[in-house]
Amino acid sequence: MSRNRPPRVPPSEITPPDVHAARRRFLQGAGAALGALAAAPVLADAQPTGMPLTFRRNAAFSTTEPANSWQDITTYNNFYEFGTDKSSPSRLADWLRPRPWSVTVSGAAEVTGTFTLEDVLKPHALEERIYRLRCVEAWSMVIPWVGFPLGDLLKRFRPTAAAKFVEFRTLFDPKQMPGQRLPVLDWPYVEGLRMDEAMHPLTIVAVGLYGRVLPNQNGAPLRLVVPWKYGFKSIKSIVRIHFAEKRPRTSWERAAPDEYGFFANVNPEVDHPRWSQARERRIGAGLFESRRPTLPFNGYAEQVASLYRGMDLRRFF
Repeated sequence: MSRNRPPRVPPSEITPPDVHAARRRFLQGAGAALGALAAAPVLADAQPTGMPLTFRRNAAFSTTEPANSWQDITTYNNFYEFGTDKSSPSRLADWLRPRPWSVTVSGAAEVTGTFTLEDVLKPHALEERIYRLRCVEAWSMVIPWVGFPLGDLLKRFRPTAAAKFVEFRTLFDPKQMPGQRLPVLDWPYVEGLRMDEAMHPLTIVAVGLYGRVLPNQNGAPLRLVVPWKYGFKSIKSIVRIHFAEKRPRTSWERAAPDEYGFFANVNPEVDHPRWSQARERRIGAGLFESRRPTLPFNGYAEQVASLYRGMDLRRFF
């Protein structure tokens, strides 16, 4: 796949200092093969590529804001399994083999086991939803995802009343994911949702964008999209779904519990300890564009605020 380079953004603006050192270790220690890949030229082609998907557009759940370009979406990524800077995933993710693929389902459900990607996808009609994506580093995008409601998938496994949470895991394979060769996080990547969050109609399993099969750097072949939460909740390259009675301890909670809470709802009134979350910068709009106000729940408050009625969102951040 041919791509342009993403805009240069100061690391102090987009990357927490605690991972900046880890990024430098990654670049220094990944070896000659990774160095050659990282140095490979990025060709100019900003058009969607990959296999086209059959889908319908869902205007009811889509924002009317203009979507970011294919180039923005596929070359400016958080995917630490392929490096901690924003451009490494688009260069290194070709190492990932998204087919064949399987997902293991376990825990408090009547139907468990290991299912092929085809098993997972076959019953579901795909739709396009244009969602905002807000990242904790105070940048945002608008992305035309193609996928289906997560709740429709979970119902197939018939979770029991004991299932209060859903835990997800990313593939762990350092041969395919070179970022996992360094202890940037406690691999594999783990995320989780409360059952009502997982079953909410806004939460989707994405398998594509811009009408094409999802590129590796964007989380192929299966990723979550939870549009009212910060982007790290939308776990990529899922290989395990576990119905849990207790709240899972997620990767970023383990790494920095005072900075990355379990709920991760977009909240302009709750700052990250090292920067404000009150405003954000839209990727692709120009480095000198005035930052825009961050919207509560990323603009989806009308649909999801009731899920957190009575909760102290400064404590449960």
